[in-house]
Amino acid sequence: MSQERKLTAQNEDFSAWYLEAIQRAELMDYAPVRGCIVFRPEGYELWERIQAGLDARFKATGHRNAYFPLLIPESLMQKEKEHVEGFNPELPWVTEVGGEKLDERLALRPTSETIIGHMYSKWIQSYRDLPMLLNQWANVFRWEKRTLPFLRTSEFLWQEGHTAHADETEAREETMRMLDIYAEFAEQEMAVPMVKGQKTPSERFAGAVDTYSIEGMMKDGKALQSGTSHYLGQNFAKGFDIKFLDKDNQLKLVHTTSWGVSTRLIGALVMVHGDAKGVSLPPRLAPTQVIMIPIGPAKLREKVMEKFDGVFQALKHAGIRVRSDASDATPGFKFNEWEMRGVPVRLELGPRDVESNQCVLVRRDTGEKTTASLDNIVARVKMLLDEIQLNMYQRALAFRTTHSHTHIETLAELKLHVSDQEAAGEIPGWVLAGWCGADACETAIKDQTKFTTRNIPFDPPATKSHCITCGHAATTTFWLARAY
Repeated sequence: MSQERKLTAQNEDFSAWYLEAIQRAELMDYAPVRGCIVFRPEGYELWERIQAGLDARFKATGHRNAYFPLLIPESLMQKEKEHVEGFNPELPWVTEVGGEKLDERLALRPTSETIIGHMYSKWIQSYRDLPMLLNQWANVFRWEKRTLPFLRTSEFLWQEGHTAHADETEAREETMRMLDIYAEFAEQEMAVPMVKGQKTPSERFAGAVDTYSIEGMMKDGKALQSGTSHYLGQNFAKGFDIKFLDKDNQLKLVHTTSWGVSTRLIGALVMVHGDAKGVSLPPRLAPTQVIMIPIGPAKLREKVMEKFDGVFQALKHAGIRVRSDASDATPGFKFNEWEMRGVPVRLELGPRDVESNQCVLVRRDTGEKTTASLDNIVARVKMLLDEIQLNMYQRALAFRTTHSHTHIETLAELKLHVSDQEAAGEIPGWVLAGWCGADACETAIKDQTKFTTRNIPFDPPATKSHCITCGHAATTTFWLARAY
């Protein structure tokens, strides 16, 4: 277990706090290759639980899993020009094998639209082959210049869905269906509220017609793009000649989509719910939901453990993810350790508790202590886990509401808002703004404030009438924020 020491305060240096928290909770460690991390069991189990929750949702909507090669020939990458140009600065290439130069460079996949487009051109021949609904769980490579564990690394884990449809209407329905699945998972399982919306053209995925995202607010007020869903139109179908014979006996191009989330969701969990004590995990995803700790003098430990083991087995058999810590460390050390790791509930059992047929339950989210009868301990713990899950979501939503600003109308006001907040040691948060649609106006915001467009929300809290930059009539209302 890690040594007891205080974390850097979030309001002092949020990035330092984050790096300390994820390492002390043993979610990850640094790999010897630049920009890469090792997922330790605690971190990988979080990813496994995210995988399981999303995978079930994908399969419930008719998607099947497949796997495609890591290495992609350069000739395939070149078939969709806009796509390869968008990724080229981050592409690692294999050029030599066994001391011999390859005839053609092979890219380590940054994403799989190209290889999947190539295979779809072979597999799709008739309208009877559509829709094709595939997903893969994989690793991808993007040689990032600036990295941050889980959020932005040179190699990361993700899922990428790729579907092909007979017409635009069906493909767009798929695009939105998957965005809704992402948002629902984030809110229900991660307890992280999300804003759904459309990306502006400058923020669009390379090669897409339209890109949509879910955006979450972290505890430093920055935005994290947590998932994207893309309507690709017929761009990749043209590049890879993906055609099918329709019912009217006409040869037509398919309409495709792609959508994905990655291990940055782990970073989101930490950055939304973590606090001065360390990581705080929502019960539905926490690898350990309950940590049981026996307390009291060693001479009375045998009596305590007789009851302790029965409670442990009862919780385990009820499907609750429970662990025990009977080490010789002091109770105070154990309490701090498991709070730092983010376990939602701590169950303490001592000699007096055994005599009273009760135990002490401590919530990680609020620190509240309650006593509970051992006669109905399983039901009480389940109810407590549900309460914690809901409270964590409501608290994150309240934080986002408090730090979302809708009153700012001009770029000058935005700059003043940022400077005032930072001078006071506060976070600027998100700003709702109007936009005339001109690229120059969007670029000016970024250049002068480092705020970027997050998305054009489907359900904004207000509609802006004038562009924040030039003052002309607004055609769009979007969220602005600094982002990861």
